[in-house]
Amino acid sequence: MNELRLEEGSKAPGFELFNQDGTPLKFSELAGKKSIVYFYPAASTPGCTKEACEFEENLGPLEAAGYTVVGISPDAPAKLKKFQTSQDLHFELLSDPELKVHKAWGAFGTKSLYGRVYEGVLRSTFVIDEKGIITHALYNVKATGHVNMLRGKLGI
Repeated sequence: MNELRLEEGSKAPGFELFNQDGTPLKFSELAGKKSIVYFYPAASTPGCTKEACEFEENLGPLEAAGYTVVGISPDAPAKLKKFQTSQDLHFELLSDPELKVHKAWGAFGTKSLYGRVYEGVLRSTFVIDEKGIITHALYNVKATGHVNMLRGKLGI
């Protein structure tokens, strides 16, 4: 299990992915802004829905503090659009079907569930400053409660 892990103080890897509308979003477009990039396994599943809704419920205070929230999953843009619409989400959802960005950020790797070991998306959240430097790298976060924990770490 010698897997990549990004660390606080390191430069966030760049990316260009399609959003829920099929429009490309480059990581460089977030330059000069503080951002929260989170990786989740699958849109419209119970845990991922709770997590997205927690980000949505906290979007006002996060944006007021200057943060842009972006969610990334392996789902196709059409599924992301359905998810965004059904949950009334007001932040970008990005599609990474080939898992290249997941792997570059260390958000894909070995998981274990009830003794079964397999490869999958590691629920992870990253906070990036205006210069593209990671200030918080949180791996294997819980679907519920981690947004409040994150707000505590950020003093929001």
